[in-house]
Amino acid sequence: MSGTLIFTILCALAAVGYVAGRQKAASASGGDPTILHSLTGYHGWGVALASFLAGVAIFCVLKLLATWIPFLGGSVLVSILVPSGAIAAFAYSYLQIDAKFRARNYVEKMILGLLITASSIAILTTLAIVLSMVSETLRFFSQYTWHEFFFGLNWAPNFRGNSDLGMLPLLWGTLYVSLIALAVAVPIGLFSAIYLVEYASPRVRSFAKPAIEILAGIPTIVYGLFALITVGPILRDYFAQPMGLGQSSASVATAGIVMGIMLIPFVSSLSDDIINAVPRAMRDGSLGLGATKSETIKKVVIPAALPGIVGAILLAASRAIGETMIVVLGAGAAARMSLNPFEAMTTVTVKIVSQLTGDTDFASPETLVAFALGITLFVFTLGLNVLALYIVRRYREQYE
Repeated sequence: MSGTLIFTILCALAAVGYVAGRQKAASASGGDPTILHSLTGYHGWGVALASFLAGVAIFCVLKLLATWIPFLGGSVLVSILVPSGAIAAFAYSYLQIDAKFRARNYVEKMILGLLITASSIAILTTLAIVLSMVSETLRFFSQYTWHEFFFGLNWAPNFRGNSDLGMLPLLWGTLYVSLIALAVAVPIGLFSAIYLVEYASPRVRSFAKPAIEILAGIPTIVYGLFALITVGPILRDYFAQPMGLGQSSASVATAGIVMGIMLIPFVSSLSDDIINAVPRAMRDGSLGLGATKSETIKKVVIPAALPGIVGAILLAASRAIGETMIVVLGAGAAARMSLNPFEAMTTVTVKIVSQLTGDTDFASPETLVAFALGITLFVFTLGLNVLALYIVRRYREQYE
């Protein structure tokens, strides 16, 4: 029996249970619903949820145990145990129904258990990701020295041996691209947020805010193509070549500018919410003392919102550091350390993809280095996110 068929059976059983549970509760009331502890709907949901969740739980447990005991994942055993468990839960819940049965409490406990399970899955998934990366990273450092990886100035992987796997050129490219992106996104996003909150009429805001946020829905591969065929050639023909700084359309500036455009709605939306959260009384007090609107924004609103704005900038920075497709198409793949923004460079995320592309041997340091790069990037962005959330939380505690 396929998983789809089992799921369909469980849904049908739950639907039958809902109807049967309501009908039995109505019968138990003797025509007077006020004598029931819970509404008839709770009785129906009690039978439906019990049967459905019991079947799903048995199915998941069997599939999990099948990794150690293969015969438990057999289709015949699953086809017997899952419906049987669901029917048993159906019967138990149905037989419990009477006028005094606390069906509402019963349903709420199942919902609470479902919420706890969902939260646990999210936490366990995060732990599994981290542990899997850490284990592969330890394998890498057993084959390659850590100080050469963290402090090496040359990146030249060679699957035939004698590779140089220093991450500093990749880290430099990542930070350089992210810095240019923030230089584009932060002023444009912040100024647009100030305009929309403080100056724009409701009609203009209702049009401009959704228009800006459309940028957030564009796939990053589209931004990458925009960098490749539009922004890159413009920077090469009108800036890099005339100034003698480069001949390639793939450059740090290309990727950084386009990534900054992608981050504008991110910075704008967060800054918009933060500026809106500044109490109106602070604005009114400043205006009442004779300050102009622009002076109030500069001297009162922005300083009050600054912790939240800094948090938004740090969150945007972590988003920029993890970007891949724009860098692949816009910045090239050259691992170098240079201050010239019109030269091709690469980032950590790009090299993670390149090291794991094709027919790779997951026992060689040239492949395992991708996990070391990944855990390094994870720690870096995690630190930025924690710092940003701390700043935003402190801001909210002060002004809410």
